[in-house]
Amino acid sequence: MKLRAHIPSGPIEQKWDKCRFEMKLVNPANKRKQHVIVVGTGLAGGSAAATLGELGYNVKAFCFQDSPRRAHSIAAQGGINAAKNYQNDGDSIYRLFYDTVKGGDFRAREANVYRLAQISVNIIDQCVAQGVPFAREYGGLLANRSFGGAQVSRTFYARGQTGQQLLLGCYQALERQVNAGRVTMFPRTEMLDLIVIDGKARGIVSRDLVTGELETHLAEAVVLATGGYGNVFCLSTNAKGSNATAIWRAHKKGALFANPCFTQIHPTCIPVSGEYQSKLTLMSESLRNDGRIWVPLKKGDQRPPARIPENERDYYLERRYPSYGNLVPRDVASRASKAVCDEGRGVGETGLGVYLDFNDAIGQLGRQVVEERYGNLFQMYERITGEDPYRVPMRIFPAIHYTMGGLWVDYRLMSTIPGLFVIGEANFSDHGANRLGASALMQGLADGYFILPYTIGDYLAGVKLDQVASDHPEVQRVARCTEEQIRRLLSIQGKRSVDSFHRELGKLVWDYCGMSRHGKGLESAMGKIAELEQEYWRNLHVTGSGEELNQALEKAGRVGDFFELAQLMCRDALERAESCGGHFREEHQTPDGEALRDDDDFCHVAAWEYMEPGRKHELHKEHLHFEYVHLAQRSYK
Repeated sequence: MKLRAHIPSGPIEQKWDKCRFEMKLVNPANKRKQHVIVVGTGLAGGSAAATLGELGYNVKAFCFQDSPRRAHSIAAQGGINAAKNYQNDGDSIYRLFYDTVKGGDFRAREANVYRLAQISVNIIDQCVAQGVPFAREYGGLLANRSFGGAQVSRTFYARGQTGQQLLLGCYQALERQVNAGRVTMFPRTEMLDLIVIDGKARGIVSRDLVTGELETHLAEAVVLATGGYGNVFCLSTNAKGSNATAIWRAHKKGALFANPCFTQIHPTCIPVSGEYQSKLTLMSESLRNDGRIWVPLKKGDQRPPARIPENERDYYLERRYPSYGNLVPRDVASRASKAVCDEGRGVGETGLGVYLDFNDAIGQLGRQVVEERYGNLFQMYERITGEDPYRVPMRIFPAIHYTMGGLWVDYRLMSTIPGLFVIGEANFSDHGANRLGASALMQGLADGYFILPYTIGDYLAGVKLDQVASDHPEVQRVARCTEEQIRRLLSIQGKRSVDSFHRELGKLVWDYCGMSRHGKGLESAMGKIAELEQEYWRNLHVTGSGEELNQALEKAGRVGDFFELAQLMCRDALERAESCGGHFREEHQTPDGEALRDDDDFCHVAAWEYMEPGRKHELHKEHLHFEYVHLAQRSYK
């Protein structure tokens, strides 16, 4: 299989315009005859479904929540990047492009990243027109703040609830199309398999999560916008419903999975508090604008923070990275926090925590200003921990947050299965080995509002598709296989719950393929995960039946997919014998503990092809070429 990224020729500033001009178009009358399935209705899927409906396509939109308003995009707090340069501080499309390529440690396609930076300026206008209440300066202009990996202020925000406000704007656009009859919503519905006919994606098999009924849905194209796979770690900042089933089942039908080991550790999460905690809570990266991160200089110093004088504190990010200070990228900040905790200087009962201190900001700006910027975040922290961050520093520690890996797509966001498009966090395309903060919302909306509507039209205009009915032999076969998989899960009748397996799997992946990795540890992990998977299919106990609301059954299917994905993550991490971004191999680091890339051997996208059961995945490589940002060792010092 040869990977063709279909990147347009010409100067990088003109590639997207050239691509749009060369695309075939579907005339308005023919759009009304075309059907498109969109799975997932967060920012990427919701914006795509709304825009495709507005263009005249017949859209079926699926989400496992009871409403698109509950998509995990709602949890994004800090902001959305755009190269507007409202602050006149030196920002530009090119600088956003440069920062993103560098922040991803030179493991993303230049053309995709530049297009993202170009489109970013249009996203803000679109959202303002929808009524999104971005923060504004005293004179009424939109406000900006800084995020990690940048020395300019380009992040637009709505206090600490930017994702929620953007999702509400997107939701209104989507509901307008539902009301117009061009989008049909299927809430509380989960995609369980992809239907591929004559090598092209033509539909999905879904399960009604309330009644348990299996259904087949057919279309001319399928769009996956189902988010990332961070919940493979069990404890993550993701909503518990977030999973990898849609993209993993598509992967098993022929869609290559790219860079699965590229997972992001977020440095500002509330530390783990107990063995049976179900998830972790993110504290926005925006807090690093005004909060200072530190630990005691002395090991094992258990004094309250107020009793530790300034000369006995180590503001380690400001010390190690004077140019960026507390606003270094997430992977850099996370490893630095882990390092000081490994030295025995962590805080809190477990020693796995560092302080995020707002005392200086409150003294300089006043409590009212801090409340206006971060009030709801401070309230959330106090409700969870019982501590008032206006009086004592927050305690934070790194945790799994975002996944840069995902299904491989070309420049037009199509996977290796023709007709299967993948957008947002579900694809691998824009962030390389590390995502800069406030870029997830940017990518989701760029893909959904501004890229996919063009590229899916080009596909539909250029392909001849036969009519497919629900009684087609392949449709019936996929539906039967899905039903058999459900029966298999229910028939095991072992002694262990799904959650117990998920916790054990998550700990294995975190310990061996988390914040740092080592060759021997990864080999060991693959063996241990395979053993645990065998026990899973021998000793799992799922209560209830398939013909009813059954959350244990939902989880069982998802965790079964996580077992397979976790082994591929470890193999990908083992094969990539270098350190880059969030992928930190302990054998490959500079003398001062920074990631050490190997551009001669690993300047590529690792795209894995699923083989039949019992055979190992096959690796394909898309080599990356850098013409506009020269390969260099990352430095934020």
